[in-house]
Amino acid sequence: MAVKDKSIWILILFILSGIVVGGLLGDVAANVDFLSWLAYGEQFGISEPIHIDLSVIEFTFGVMFKINIASIIGIVLAIFIYKKI
Repeated sequence: MAVKDKSIWILILFILSGIVVGGLLGDVAANVDFLSWLAYGEQFGISEPIHIDLSVIEFTFGVMFKINIASIIGIVLAIFIYKKI
């Protein structure tokens, strides 16, 4: 019996798409009364971007994560779909 070799990059792509689609659905569900619980979540990261000026080149770095219940469900579904493929 042959074993399928699954790529980690495909899994990462699935998880990222699950986060994006889940986050969008969570934002849309915030306006619906019985689905508003999907939008419950937290936001964390660097709220003020870090700015580095070296005269020749400038860097601005900032990261903010916004995760909600719908994006967690999206991650779980993405992993489930990855395992089924």
